[in-house]
This record gives sequence, structure tokens and C-alpha cells, in this order.
Amino acid sequence: MSTYPNLLAPLDLGFTTLKNRVLMGSMHTGLEETRDWNRVAEFYAERARGGVALMVTGGMAPNSEGGVFPGAAGLFSDQDIANHKVVTDRVHDAGGKIAMQILHAGRYAYSKDCVAPSAVKSPISPFPPKELDEDGIEQQISDMVTAATRAKEAGYDGVEVMGSEGYFLNQFLVTHTNKRTDRWGGSYENRMRLPVEVVRRVREAVGPEFIVIYRLSMIDLIPNGSTWDEVVTLAKAIETAGANILNTGIGWHEARIPTIATSVPRRAFTWVTKKLMGEVNIPIITSNRINTPQVGEDVLADGCADMVSMARPFLADPHFVNKAAADDAAQIVPCIACNQACLDHTFSMKIASCLVNPKAAHETELVLSPSTTTLGIVGAGPAGLASALAAAERGMDVTVFDRADEIGGQLNMAKQVPGKEEFWGLVDYYRAAVARAGITLKLGAEATADDLKGFDEVIIATGVAPRDPQIEGQDGANVLSYIDVLRGKAEVGKRVAIIGAGGIGFDVAEFLVTDDSPTENLEEWLEEWGVGDPSETRGGVRSEGPQPEAPVREVTLLQRKATKLGKGLGKTTGWIHRATLKMKGVKMVGGVNYERIDASGLHVSFGEARERPTLIEVDTIVMCAGQVPERSLADTLEANGVTCHVIGGADVAAELDAKRAIDQGTRLIAGL
Repeated sequence: MSTYPNLLAPLDLGFTTLKNRVLMGSMHTGLEETRDWNRVAEFYAERARGGVALMVTGGMAPNSEGGVFPGAAGLFSDQDIANHKVVTDRVHDAGGKIAMQILHAGRYAYSKDCVAPSAVKSPISPFPPKELDEDGIEQQISDMVTAATRAKEAGYDGVEVMGSEGYFLNQFLVTHTNKRTDRWGGSYENRMRLPVEVVRRVREAVGPEFIVIYRLSMIDLIPNGSTWDEVVTLAKAIETAGANILNTGIGWHEARIPTIATSVPRRAFTWVTKKLMGEVNIPIITSNRINTPQVGEDVLADGCADMVSMARPFLADPHFVNKAAADDAAQIVPCIACNQACLDHTFSMKIASCLVNPKAAHETELVLSPSTTTLGIVGAGPAGLASALAAAERGMDVTVFDRADEIGGQLNMAKQVPGKEEFWGLVDYYRAAVARAGITLKLGAEATADDLKGFDEVIIATGVAPRDPQIEGQDGANVLSYIDVLRGKAEVGKRVAIIGAGGIGFDVAEFLVTDDSPTENLEEWLEEWGVGDPSETRGGVRSEGPQPEAPVREVTLLQRKATKLGKGLGKTTGWIHRATLKMKGVKMVGGVNYERIDASGLHVSFGEARERPTLIEVDTIVMCAGQVPERSLADTLEANGVTCHVIGGADVAAELDAKRAIDQGTRLIAGL
């Protein structure tokens, strides 16, 4: 019997059957905009080969004003249809099914030509939208229907009409963005007219034997969002209009509540989808922070949905479903929901990829061909482990050395930070993958130049050492390194000053103010962020706002730069870290000079003139003042004429950048 009977059960849609209950949800990768259709096709085909039942593309614009940015991909011509047919043919040859998402951005479009139900500017775009008149609305409907018919002509198995996340159709639904008084505004019956009409006319145009999914916002997480009664009313109307499947959307992009970051508990919003079960007679998909087969199985077994949507887990491991079916979940490369190489890239106009799998969206260029090279690697952190596994995939004979008694390097500190519990799973995966690959591990002893003799190639991935900030009094008993704090090797007082407000400084601050991580307790997390039941509070936003647990310490976070603290944090997650610390009462102070440390605390001044001398009275000072490369072994090897490759933090010490380290290590191996 399968370990995941619900997850792997087929889903009969009448005219076609999905082979399991797993959807690869829509992600904007930027691949379609490259116009390299072989590359696009291979990205999707690899995931089809991995066993997923149905995939949804990134959002395709129905017209120029609806694109998320100027030049966004869509099916605007016969040539576009031919290009997309390259993708659908490759997917079908691989045994998969694929639907195209039709996404009209509305006021979220990053363009001066953006349109919306009303001229209400989005807080996440600098462009005020033009209010559509009756003819303009008709044109948008017509263009979305045309996009659906072109998708069918291009060989897609269906379309997903994007009606959530605060995009165009969603904007018509709520009074927050729809101020109209004509037949497209006012009453809810009028406000929902547009999405219902789009689905009705799409179904009419594509015929009965074509999958039509509607992505419905089930909890808006914005003030004046939809009520639960409105959600149910729309769901029933969309079913009547001809949709085969309802997919779950969670939160608008402008919502100030995290929905997919690693600090969000697993399956945090499946309870919302469960509320809709039984209200309609078509399958319902649930989504957000479902990242293991067991989580997906439990969601379905609990009756929360008929199907689960996972997007980024298929960046991390395209063969997720096949490995689950083979009862080999330990070998699934885990999505840690870090956003660093996927969403952060997307919002920086880069090709999306994956921190733990740099091959994602680079399938045609990052190829690991067979090799008989013998390889010695010093360092079992992210860079070294990525190199080792890539090398083993090529067939190389690999030996990894590390002075620590366990693999993982500084991942073992990251996993101690509240909200980063997914890093435990990443280290567990590396441990299982290294064992499966037959890599030789030599732990618990410092590698020497003599140990590295005889290898064809040598890689130094020895990581970083803390930077010395050279502050008078830093050798005092009240001064600790972030390493000792995160490893639990030091007593920390109730009043703390943290020197350095980079990623590590923020992590240490969260560690020190938090007792029990809300990421491990859904009810506590919902309360912390002020999320309520949409049947009780419009849009799912509690009137009393966030109610976090009281901080366990009084923390002051400091930096030398006068800029905003946390400016260098992740593009899509930095605001979460800043908001979390603000809720916990952490004081953030920039533009300081560290004058000295004594038994009373930390003495600082401000500005180039060293004005306003101030004593910050604390019990403990924690040093998070940056890192420097640890490359003493590399220097020794090079001095002895031994060629070696230096990667990761040992190459560039930049905020413990695991994304860069893993990518660098993988690409190095591909090129050897």
C-alpha cells in the first residue's frame, strides 16, 4: 500500500483524468520572456517527467496593459502559438499535462498604461491606473477569452483564470479597489459580474473538454476584503459559469501578512480552503506552504481539499512526486521557502531559480555530464555539500573533510533561528543524499595539505570567520559571538545590544526575543499576525491587529551605517523580519560609532563628529559585525604550488550567502 494514498490517487474530471492530486502551481520564472523556447520546454518537461499531474505556467498576459510589466509574455500572435506549442508538445511527450495561466495584473501592472475598475493606485506600483469604461471592460473580457482560445490552439490542456492575489479580477470584487456605481460596481452581485462573465465566456469559447481552473481569493488579508459569504457566493457562481476546478489564492500582494515565506507555518491556510468544501461540486485545490508528501497527504486526509498545489517545491525538486511514489521522501530536495532565488529574482527582473537547486530554470545550460575525476573537498557547509553532490551525480569519486563532527556548516546555526525551522529538513536531506551518493566523509579533524594529496581536483569551502570590529573592551565577559549564542553555548542576559544589523544580526535578534517559535504553532502565528476567520472578520484581518507574544528579552539592534536597518535583507522577505522585530519591541539604531564596552554596557556616539555620547545599558553585547573569508588552508596550498578552487564564504564572505555558495559550487563542478 502507498504511504500517500490520497496524494497519489487519480482525479477524474470526466473528459480527462489527472494521475494524482498534485498540481504544480503557477510561478513566474521569466523564462518565457527569454524567448528561448527549448529552455522553457525543458523546464516544464523535466517536471512532467517528475510525475506531477498538472502544471500551470507563469501568468501570461491577455494584452499589453494587463502584463505585470512591459514586455510580459502572452499569446498575441500566430508565432506565439507556435512557440508555446514547442512547450506543450514536450510536456505531452514526457507524459504530463499543462495549463496556461491567464493573468491580468490590473493596477498591479508596472506600467503607465495599467487599467483597473477604479483609479485607485496600488501601494506596490508607482503608476496610477486608468478607470475602464464599459467598452474598456468588454475589451478586457474579449482579450482574456482570446488568450484562452489561443492556449487551446497551442496545445495546452487547460487554462487557469487568475482571480486572486489582488490582480485585475480580484480588484473588481472588493470596495477597497472598486468604487464604481454602474453594473460593474456597488452590490456584490455587480462586483462579481466580471470574473463570472470571464469564466462563462471562456468556457463557451473553449468547449466542454478543456480544463478551466479559477484561482479564487479565499482570504484577502487586506482591510475591506471579501467576506466569507461573498467568497462562497462567487465560488458557486464560478462553478455554474463552467469552471472545472477551483484553486486557492491567499492574500493580496499588498497585504502586510506573510503567506509563503519560511516563517509561515506549513499548511497555514488549508483551514480556509476546508471551509469551502461541500459548498461546490467541483474539485477544490488548496495551496501555500505545502512542501512535503506527508504534509500534502495529511491535508487531503483531513478533508481540506481535493488536490494540493505546490509551486516552489518543484523548483527544489522536479521529481518530487516520483520520489514520493517510490516511498523515497528522504531524497526529495526540500523547498525551504526562503524566496531568495525564486521570488526575489522575479521581483528583481531576473530568471527565477532555487537556492537549493541551481539547475532549476537552467536545465539546458547547467548539465552534469559523466566524469571519472577524483575530488577532495574541504568544508561540509552549503558550498561543499552542493559541490559534493553535483560531483557524485557526475560519477566522480568524492571525499569531503570537515573539522566539525557533523555536516551542514552554518546551516546548523540558521536552523536554530525562529522561523527558519525548514533548515532542519535541509540538513537532514544533505545527510541522506550524501549517504546515498556514496561520498566519503571525514569529519571531526582539521584537513591538512597532506590530506589533499592525490586528488585530481581540490575544492576549498571552509566558510567564514567572524570579523573583528576592534572595539575597546570587546574581550569582556559580557561580550559574546553570534556563534556561541546560536549554538547555545553561552548565557545571554535579559538586556542585549547586538552589534551589526545584517542578516545575522536580525536572526540573532529574533532568536533572543522569541521563546517558542510561532512557526511551530499555527494558532499562535495567526494571532501574532492578526489573521482571523473571514466568516467573522472581513478579509480575514482582525480588528485588534497583530497580537504577538511578549519578547523574552529587551534587545537593541545597532549598525554603523545611517541607512535603514535591514536594507540588505531579501527583497520579498526583509519587510517580514523588520515587522517581526518591531512587533517584539526591538529598538533599531543606525549611524552609531562603537566607542567602548565596559561592565555598564555599550558606549556609542553618532555621526562623523562622534556627537551625543550615549551609554546603552545592557547585560550582554552580541557581536554580529560581519565575516571574513576563512582561507588559510587555500593560502597554504597555493603557497605550495597546489591548484585549488575556493568557493562559498571562503571565496567571498557576504552575509553567509547560501544561494551564491550552492550555485557557485554546482557550476564549478559542471565546468570541471
